[in-house]
Amino acid sequence: MNNLEQFLSELKLKYAPDKRTAILEYDLKENKFIKTDRKAAYDQLNNFIKENNVDVSDFNIELLPSEKLKGKIYGVINISVANLRSIPKHSAELSTQALLGDPVKVLEENDYWFRIQTSDNYIAWTDDDGFHPMTKTEFDEWVNSEKIIYTNDFGFSFKEKSKKSIRVSDLVAGNILKLLSEEEDYFKAQYPDGRIAFIPKDEAQLFDNWLSNAKADQDNILETAERFMGLPYLWGGTSLKGVDCSGFTKTVFRLNGVILQRDASQQVNTGELVETPEKDFSKLLPGDLLFFGDHAKEGKKERITHVGIYIGNGEFIHSSGKVKINSLDPKAKNFSKFRYNQFIRAKRILNSIDTYGINTFKSNKFYNGDLYETE
Repeated sequence: MNNLEQFLSELKLKYAPDKRTAILEYDLKENKFIKTDRKAAYDQLNNFIKENNVDVSDFNIELLPSEKLKGKIYGVINISVANLRSIPKHSAELSTQALLGDPVKVLEENDYWFRIQTSDNYIAWTDDDGFHPMTKTEFDEWVNSEKIIYTNDFGFSFKEKSKKSIRVSDLVAGNILKLLSEEEDYFKAQYPDGRIAFIPKDEAQLFDNWLSNAKADQDNILETAERFMGLPYLWGGTSLKGVDCSGFTKTVFRLNGVILQRDASQQVNTGELVETPEKDFSKLLPGDLLFFGDHAKEGKKERITHVGIYIGNGEFIHSSGKVKINSLDPKAKNFSKFRYNQFIRAKRILNSIDTYGINTFKSNKFYNGDLYETE
C-alpha cells in the first residue's frame, strides 16, 4: 500500500493540488476509499493498480459524479442565496455562497447533503433545499430558456400580480429565473423547482438584454462597488446579504457580467500584473484589484489573504469588518497602515476579460450548459 499511497500523492499534486476546485481524496486504512472527479487521474489510478497487481478488492474506488445520483448530475440553485459548507453539516464553515439560478455540477450525496461545483469551479456542500437537481435534458431546457435577472439590491417575488399578495421568496441582485410571460407591470417567472412567481418589472430585466448591455468598465465597477458600502463582512459571503473580501470583488464583477475566481489567493493568479515598484501606485487605474497578505520570508511562502478594488487617488474599497474605503496614502485621513504594509501586488482585470483566467457569462461553460464537455 505504500507504493499506492505514494502514487496517489503524486496524482493529487498533478490533478487536484487545490481542493477548492478539484477532488482526489483517499483513506487507505480505515474507510478504504479513493474518489476523484478527475477522469485522467481515475484512469491512471486503475492502470497503476492493474500493472502493479495491487489488491483493492475491499476498496470503494469512485469517479465523481457518483453513479448513485442516477443521472441527476446537473443542478440549479433554488433559493435567493444558498450557503455552501466545507463539510456536509449546517454547523460547518461557510465556504461560499451561490445565487438563485446559478448552474452547478452535482458530484455526490451524503445524507441529504450534496457536494456541488459552481461556475467559478468552487466545490462545497449544500443541503437538498439549496438547489434543484436535474437530468441533462432538464438542465438543457433550463439553460436554453428565456430568463430574467433581478437587478434591485433586495426584494421579493409574489404569488399574484400584487406586492400585497403572499411572498414566494426573497430576492437579491443577480438572481436569475426562467421567464414565462410578461403581464402588465410584472414578469411571470419560474424557479428551478417549478414554483411560479410574479416579479415587478422595475426590479428586474430580461437576462439577454442585461447581458448585452453589461459593460465592465471603470465607472460601472466603481458604481456597483459603492452599492455595497457599509454591508457587513461575512466569511464565505458572496451576495448582498454579506460579503468577505473576495466575495465582494467577485460579486461586484459578477453584477457587471464578469465571473472571477472565488478566493483572493485564486484571483491574484488572474488578470494582468500592474507594476508597483517600491509601492509606487501611480500606474494603478480604477477597477484594478489590490492584493494584500504576508510577504515571502525565509522559510515561508507568500500568502495572499485580502483583496480590494482600487478607486483612484490612492483609495480602495474593500470588505473588512464592513465594506468601506481606505487609502494607501500615509497623508490621508482614511490611511490604513496595516493594509499599506501588507500590500503585495495589483492586477488589472478590465483589459483581461476572457483571458488570463477571467471569463464572462457568455464564455462560462456552466452558463452555456457544457459542464462536463471538456473533462
